[in-house]
Amino acid sequence: MKQLTPLQPVDYLIIGHITIDLISGEKRLGGTTVYSALTAQALGFKVGIVTSWGSEVPPGPLANLPIINYPSEQSTTFENLYFESSRKQILHHVAPSLDYYHIPETWRNAPIVHLAPVAQEVEPSIVRNFPNSMLGVTPQGWMRAWDDQGRVHPVEWPEARFVLERSAAAVISLHDIEGDENRMEEMAAYCRVLAVTNGASGVNLFWNGDVRRFSAPVVNEVDPTGAGDIFATAFFTRLFTTRDPWEASRFATEIASISVTRPGLSGIPTPEEITDCLVEVF
Repeated sequence: MKQLTPLQPVDYLIIGHITIDLISGEKRLGGTTVYSALTAQALGFKVGIVTSWGSEVPPGPLANLPIINYPSEQSTTFENLYFESSRKQILHHVAPSLDYYHIPETWRNAPIVHLAPVAQEVEPSIVRNFPNSMLGVTPQGWMRAWDDQGRVHPVEWPEARFVLERSAAAVISLHDIEGDENRMEEMAAYCRVLAVTNGASGVNLFWNGDVRRFSAPVVNEVDPTGAGDIFATAFFTRLFTTRDPWEASRFATEIASISVTRPGLSGIPTPEEITDCLVEVF
């Protein structure tokens, strides 16, 4: 275990792999954990990360965040190839899995806990352990597998009901379920609050047997990487603050739309953008 900064109590705990993204041969920090942690920090939350990665690149913007790292020789490593309307992913390596015992006792009652698997690395049974937290999940990493060449593809998620019934909210993308509306409605039936994102088309939000669509603002898209993670974190934090899923959806949609206008981690919202989005929502 390697702790990069002194351990402090946190109010937004995120569990998942910090990844390495290969972009034109260059190694960059990536993964839901990175985008979500930086977004939660920008939104004013004290963030803690439980992960396993190989530290192949400097922590960069994560350097001032407390990280409990169970080192791996190599980080979970993705190569992302974007086409006009789709993305192809190649998985080159997977770091060790994460479970409840990896979490420091100080963090186990964090007000918000975000489970953020990207490659089946978070044990689903972990959801039993957070009775005093608002548990948010972004289950994409439980909904994908890879072949012998590392080509990532969607799969069934057998633990879906078990996980979703124990979660306060979940965020998935329509791509995660290959546009299957029946599967979307089935998952919504299990989960108290389910947000289904669809890129520039916005999000469908399921709550209390109702569903509403929130359209995304029209923007000049530069890079969609991380937008879903930024949406999820903005959604979870606003839901925690207001207990209003509709308002949380409006706010998160605005924040995520801004993020795609800049490349990579520069899409993390600024304080001025957060203030503007709050004004827009109200």
